[in-house]
Amino acid sequence: MKKLVLAIAFIGTGSFVMAQQTPPQDKGERRAEMHQRFQEREKEHLDKLQKDLNLNQSQVAQIKALHDKRKAEMKADFEKNKDQRQAKMQEMKAKRAQMDADMKQILTPQQYDKWQADRKAKMEQRRMAMKEKGLKGEKRHKPMDMAAPDKNK
Repeated sequence: MKKLVLAIAFIGTGSFVMAQQTPPQDKGERRAEMHQRFQEREKEHLDKLQKDLNLNQSQVAQIKALHDKRKAEMKADFEKNKDQRQAKMQEMKAKRAQMDADMKQILTPQQYDKWQADRKAKMEQRRMAMKEKGLKGEKRHKPMDMAAPDKNK
């Protein structure tokens, strides 16, 4: 019994240490890591399609070319709309600054400080929720089980 408890404690400690690894802080490193993960996921997806649909190498190459074409189109659209997004962000920043100025005139200095602190706390909560959602979201895109019976029948 003692060995079992000790073994569980070691496993728990080991998993806790693994969870505490810090992500790369450099933006370039994070980008490279994300790019590598994306490529790995893309390759896994193609391998799964090849296996599930019994595709030949020619079909796999055509699907990869189609994915690459779509990716290039999406990147072009993203770049095309970049100015529009930046203008929208500037507009939102200006509105936020105006809101701050208006609130500063309405509230006492103590109330304004409390309001700012509450707003920062809420922002941090949202950021953490998004981060958590992002971690959970990696497993979100599971392929549908084609063998599962249709519930509508």
